[in-house]
Amino acid sequence: MTKPKTKTVNDFSRCLDPLDMDATLIAVIEMSQSSWLVAGIVPGVEREPLKKLAIDEHALLSLMNRWRAEAEKQGHRITRIAVAFEAGHDGFWLARWLAAQGVEAHVIHASSVAVTREHRRAKTDRLDTELLKRAFLGWLRGERGHCKMVAVPTLAQEDAKRPSRERETLVGEASRIITRVKSAFVRLGIRGFNPKLKAAATRLETLRTPEDEPIPPNTLAALKRDLERHQIVKKQIREIEQTRLDVLKQAPEKGPHAMVLLLARVIGVGVETADMLVQEVLSRTMRDRRAVGRYAGLTGSPDESGAKRRDKGLARSGNARVRHGMIQLAWRFLLFQKDSALAQWYRQRTADAPSTRKTLIVALARKLLIALWRLAREGVVPEGVRMRPAA
Repeated sequence: MTKPKTKTVNDFSRCLDPLDMDATLIAVIEMSQSSWLVAGIVPGVEREPLKKLAIDEHALLSLMNRWRAEAEKQGHRITRIAVAFEAGHDGFWLARWLAAQGVEAHVIHASSVAVTREHRRAKTDRLDTELLKRAFLGWLRGERGHCKMVAVPTLAQEDAKRPSRERETLVGEASRIITRVKSAFVRLGIRGFNPKLKAAATRLETLRTPEDEPIPPNTLAALKRDLERHQIVKKQIREIEQTRLDVLKQAPEKGPHAMVLLLARVIGVGVETADMLVQEVLSRTMRDRRAVGRYAGLTGSPDESGAKRRDKGLARSGNARVRHGMIQLAWRFLLFQKDSALAQWYRQRTADAPSTRKTLIVALARKLLIALWRLAREGVVPEGVRMRPAA
């Protein structure tokens, strides 16, 4: 009787497919906004080829085919082409295009590649390709710790994140405009005027300074432009929110929409927060609850050496949008879910130590994110959490 193989979950820290160096063409790309530098390991070829290309995916594929022909000329039949590059400005389009051409493409997490710690270390594209090649080769061999890969999203998955991210940018822009307008009023000595009103632009000419003078003409023109810009931004925010609601109503069970509607039933969680969490983290395939906390950057950074044991605080290496959103949601959760087990845990921990409230809110955010992950994935309602009735 043979012992069944242990099921291993690919956490992108190592490759699970066996590597045959005699049948695998390996290439790494150092990408910039003006050119690509491609380095390869070709079976049967002693030299390690290095080629600088213009930004052209077809030229890259032609180079791969040329190296394949060189290997086959030396008697090596290439059955696998593995290409890797660092995640960066170009996103994931090249990985998707190479996969469509039958090439195995991987995107390396940039911060996972080890570099020398020398002061003023030499850094060139050629040296960077050597580091990438060494890390990628170790990853292909199945060894942990060489580098970590990034999950390549589909075009639809990337597009689904756009409304939430665009709304976040627009909300920040609207806040900056109002802050700028209020600062101008303070400099003029004008108090008690609300620039967020729809009729604010038309009422500017009636305002007077403490010296009973009207607003100066250049300042008045600038304020009018800012207020008009603010109205445009608010209109775009409303359009994004309404479009999201329409899509959820038209296809409530499509893809991640069911998760969004389920999370939005939790009192204290709005549709915007639910959509952000689902698109950014909850719809991803996570190995366990610890992986969920690490992805959000809500775990600590230990600093241990000899007898020293301390924590340097949040790692901040995960998704900043999820981290910021969860910390805000944790504070809101304490107001709307006072009888939940998580809120009671927080109050018990901070009852005798009020100074730890800000520190423990991060722990509450991590616990809450894991609870919402279980709710979205398994349907397990957190203990004591009140839910809105299903529509």
